[in-house]
Amino acid sequence: MAAPPLHWALPTADHCPEPWARAVAQVVGGGSGHLAQILWQRQICNLDALEGWLNPAVYEPRSAHAFGPDMAIAVARLNQAIAEREKVAIWGDFDADGVTATAVLWDGLGQLIPKGDRLTYFIPNRLSESHGLSQRGIDQLARWGATLMVTCDTGSTNGAEIAYANQLGIEVIVTDHHTLPDREIGALALINPRRLSPDHPLATLSGVAVAYKLLEGWYDSLESPPPRPLDHVLDLVAIGLIADLVELRGDCRYLAQVGIARLQTQTQPAPPYPRPGLTELLALCKRTGDRPTDISFGLGPRINAVSRIHGDASFCVELLTSQDRDRAKTLAYEAELANTRRQALQRDVYSQVMARVAQVDLATTRCLVLADEQWPAGILGLVAGQLAQALGIPTILLRIDPPPEDGRPRLARGSARSVQGLDLYQLFQTQASLLTGFGGHPLAAGLTLPVEHVEMLAAALNRVVREQLGGDSAPQALLKIDLAVTVSDLGQPLFRQLKGLEPCGMGNPVPKLLIRQAWFQNVSHRKLRDRNNQTVGYIKTEFELWDDDAQAGFAGEWWGHYRDELPQGRCDVVAELDFNRHNGYHIKLVDVRPSAVAAPAPGPSHPILDWRQTMPGDQGAVLIVDQVPSHWSDWQAWQRQAAQSGLPLALTYSPEVDRLTPSAVWQELVGIAKYLARTGIEVTRSQLIERLHLSPTSLSLGLAALATVGFDIATQDAAVLTLKTHPETDAPEFLAVRRFLDAVQEEQFRRRYFAQVPVSALSC
Repeated sequence: MAAPPLHWALPTADHCPEPWARAVAQVVGGGSGHLAQILWQRQICNLDALEGWLNPAVYEPRSAHAFGPDMAIAVARLNQAIAEREKVAIWGDFDADGVTATAVLWDGLGQLIPKGDRLTYFIPNRLSESHGLSQRGIDQLARWGATLMVTCDTGSTNGAEIAYANQLGIEVIVTDHHTLPDREIGALALINPRRLSPDHPLATLSGVAVAYKLLEGWYDSLESPPPRPLDHVLDLVAIGLIADLVELRGDCRYLAQVGIARLQTQTQPAPPYPRPGLTELLALCKRTGDRPTDISFGLGPRINAVSRIHGDASFCVELLTSQDRDRAKTLAYEAELANTRRQALQRDVYSQVMARVAQVDLATTRCLVLADEQWPAGILGLVAGQLAQALGIPTILLRIDPPPEDGRPRLARGSARSVQGLDLYQLFQTQASLLTGFGGHPLAAGLTLPVEHVEMLAAALNRVVREQLGGDSAPQALLKIDLAVTVSDLGQPLFRQLKGLEPCGMGNPVPKLLIRQAWFQNVSHRKLRDRNNQTVGYIKTEFELWDDDAQAGFAGEWWGHYRDELPQGRCDVVAELDFNRHNGYHIKLVDVRPSAVAAPAPGPSHPILDWRQTMPGDQGAVLIVDQVPSHWSDWQAWQRQAAQSGLPLALTYSPEVDRLTPSAVWQELVGIAKYLARTGIEVTRSQLIERLHLSPTSLSLGLAALATVGFDIATQDAAVLTLKTHPETDAPEFLAVRRFLDAVQEEQFRRRYFAQVPVSALSC
């Protein structure tokens, strides 16, 4: 079953008013029309807040004391711990937000509390433990001698564990941004932006930003400032903010802006506050640190990969904070290798999951829930995110634990990713009785439940999601387009305008550009390799984009796709404009579809006879159209013949076409391939096209999909094919099959149009 196609939401014709355009121009300078239009369409801020939104130097960040009495209590307790020479422990988390939050507190508190001697940190193991506090970790910190523990990016719902820590003589300050508890948790202070009103400038802070605010409140209380100013950790704050799923507005946006400015200094010869580990990581991912994408596609995945592969993310804190350049280089290389292994493992798990998805009726599925004993837990969130985006439905992937030896219920644990408009936490709350634990964000969450509850959870969530979506209509992923441009518009001037929107993220996505009636040239694809020159299971297609106004082709790339997947001829393209020092200005292809070719211009009219239902006995001299056209270009060819011959066109094809669904066409193609491989019989492309009612393009996609399910396809010439099977047949690559199904579905739609269209529409 193919994934639902993206629905393109075109930009409105509502042009921004002149006062708005002038205000944008005053902040960023001339040539800001496109930026002003996007900001107006998105309605991100009002006119009064516009200057501060665009220029962080003008923005007035909110004080840490906006968190109220809890901040005051936490600051006073930290000062008491310093005065009485207590041992303080930081409890972090294993994702990029939690790791950077731990590093921020480690660097910040470590200026006045000796690291290692009276300050330590603890991060749970992703592969053997869950998010949040645990008795095992608390025991370890108690043995070390901690009397005060500061959490970051975790702890809001750990009342039982905090009570246990208190019993052992450890007081707890919680800094977090996850869901609030419905009762007191016994913490000395709970600093969580969810306690603020939803429209508060601090309301969307991530874990690292809350940790930063604690440092800010503490620094303000000190009589003399520490050796390094507070802004020396802003680069770490930016990494955690952008890597996490939070809305970058208010102080979130401000901290990300000033943090990126700090981050890009790490590639300068003598940064004011050097972080050798960040310098090495930026070099490994070929980034300069001046773009949010340097974090989201470079630093963030590498930091996250360590715990996904190894479980233990503790050395990432050392990587981010160590001043030992040799040690930092070694750790950065370990993170790079972990990311390479993560990519290969993610692709492998994705293929396994897609083989399971191919057996699911997506027409009736509103929430996908799959479980397996072999899937690695560290990768499931990434794969679930891929599925949620591709299928347009919330997706939950679970790893089934081995049977416990003590007779307790066998558990399944994993990750969930949602789509806009569906809050995972609220969904899980409706089924809390089936779960042993859950937590996270509206769009990303983790959960644990007994294995015997998995099927019940799937059925219940499908029902709830169906009700929230308002019936049985299949969800359709929405692609919001911001601007319609031409190829000649692409380049530095437009990029500089759009850069005013950065940092982009939730609520303010990277602008999507529509280029109509374009085509591709100089297309090639290649497999990517890691630093050891080993092939990574990722493909990138590179091309030049042209249109009628272009003086030169514009460079572009399409990740995860082969060159043959780009349609021939004129296309409508949705892309993101990007820049880096290695590739220069280029576009990243988001979606593409063949252009809707306009009907032929009015000209000499020739009669069109509609004989689709009944053919008369006396036909006379006519041109018989006995095959349903698949494109307007096919119909235009018939019209040209009619003009040359002076004969009328007679439609004799059946109004009923395509007896097989796209899935059935795929099954028949596989059956034919098995027969041909078994018998050794050769076949021509034209025979397959006629038998399966395919176009040459869709047949090529079908052959590419066959190659992923164990068939070798040899061509003696351009037309004759010979099929053989591999010794071992792998699971089908869902994306390849989906591309074939999508192509067949599109062709069938066009044939149905021509089969049923009124003659009057064909005559114009």
